[in-house]
Amino acid sequence: MSENTEQELDLNQLMKVRREKLDELKENGKNPFEITKFNRTHLSKEIKDNYEELEQKDVTIAGRIIAKRIMGKASFCTIQDSTDKIQSYVSINDLGEESYKAFKAFDIGDIIGITGFVFKTRTEEISVHAKEVVLLTKSLRPLPEKFHGLKDTDLRYRQRYVDLIVNPEVKDTFILRSKILKEIRKFMDDKGYMEVETPALTTVATGDAARPFITHHNTLDLQMYLRIAPELNLKRLIVGGIDKVFEIGKNFRNEGMDIKHNPEFTAMEFYSAYEDYNDMMNMAEGLISTVANNVLGTTKITYEDLEIDLTPGWKRITMIDAIKEVTGVDFNTIKTDEEAQAIAKEKGVEYEEIKNTRGHIINEFFETFVEETLIQPTFITDYPVEISPLTKRKKESPELVERFELFIGGREYGNAYSELNDPIDQYERFMKQVEAKEKGDEEAGGMDEDFVNALEIGLPPTGGMGIGLDRLIMLLTNSSSIRDVIFFPTMKPLN
Repeated sequence: MSENTEQELDLNQLMKVRREKLDELKENGKNPFEITKFNRTHLSKEIKDNYEELEQKDVTIAGRIIAKRIMGKASFCTIQDSTDKIQSYVSINDLGEESYKAFKAFDIGDIIGITGFVFKTRTEEISVHAKEVVLLTKSLRPLPEKFHGLKDTDLRYRQRYVDLIVNPEVKDTFILRSKILKEIRKFMDDKGYMEVETPALTTVATGDAARPFITHHNTLDLQMYLRIAPELNLKRLIVGGIDKVFEIGKNFRNEGMDIKHNPEFTAMEFYSAYEDYNDMMNMAEGLISTVANNVLGTTKITYEDLEIDLTPGWKRITMIDAIKEVTGVDFNTIKTDEEAQAIAKEKGVEYEEIKNTRGHIINEFFETFVEETLIQPTFITDYPVEISPLTKRKKESPELVERFELFIGGREYGNAYSELNDPIDQYERFMKQVEAKEKGDEEAGGMDEDFVNALEIGLPPTGGMGIGLDRLIMLLTNSSSIRDVIFFPTMKPLN
């Protein structure tokens, strides 16, 4: 069947024809699914990069057919492997009549092996002159939009395996993702941090303000949660005497989904004893600029339409001063909850009744007016204590804490503290979280008595930070959606 004829058939007919071809192969004792191994000698990119050494030499390659041109007794096909694609010249004179007839029946999407010698066509295209062609896997379902790439974003995310086949730039993004993660680990190792793993299943939903996923442990008959963050367990390790720890892993938050949020996401948290949030700023600045330079070869990048300079020397400004810069409102002169509520009403800033304190309203002002203006890397420091239950208070301003968040391109990329190590203060803040949850705040954390116990054993002065790695990878790969940097983003089933 010609490609033109195949294109005119609907999907069910196409699949029926392909299954009939498979049945015929099996009847002739050539079931491709029984093949267990195929020995390749080269990949496509190797052949192209080393043509002068390989010209006229035999190679064995394998890959998926992505194009085929039948011209009577001689044909061309293009196969794609993990590195690139390469053309092959196939003729009846080299294969023999039976094998050439079998080749002509192959479909786009079939996976084949080819042995032959390397040469250039009259148009100077590096190719493989086939001496033998073997069908390794029969594709029973045709690729969508075979010659134009897969553009339906919903289908791309649901069928990433197809997306990777027909859109080569997608694979490039995930190759960069792997390189970025490798460089992050190298940076942390060079700084003396130990990589650890902590549980994803927890008995207390805490570590950040977020709605958790709830599950049940059958053997223990116990309600459990997928972790919001690994923070408390990592700080337990600091208590235990491991002075520098980091973890790269999945966190889970049962919240909304958009271009910046996926219910499960990859983050890194790191903690260092005897350091504070200023040291964490230096770490973040060094980490991101070094990774960008090592992976991309520059610290000056373009994200969508924004020119961003990641060169160290990032701006550092308090949340209250940043609000004053943008709006003119100075919360240093607004001392009570009532005054804060009044200015919020005047400026049209909305807040929840259970979050009506001065501290919560300062945060609402920041998110409403300031966040989107922070294009170049900026550390926003000194957050209200009400929104920072795990953070050490500032000595001179106990209503604030030693905390910062990192913003680039109008988005938050990291959150860091001088960690709270006062067990009495921590217990009281946990209790306020419990009270908030009882009043209906679904994002409020619970009481973790064992963590308070750990603090009573003694947590040294510690700095800690969490970085959303999916967002960082979005930035460094110029990807507009978090779904573009996650192989299998969360999707609602079609059925």
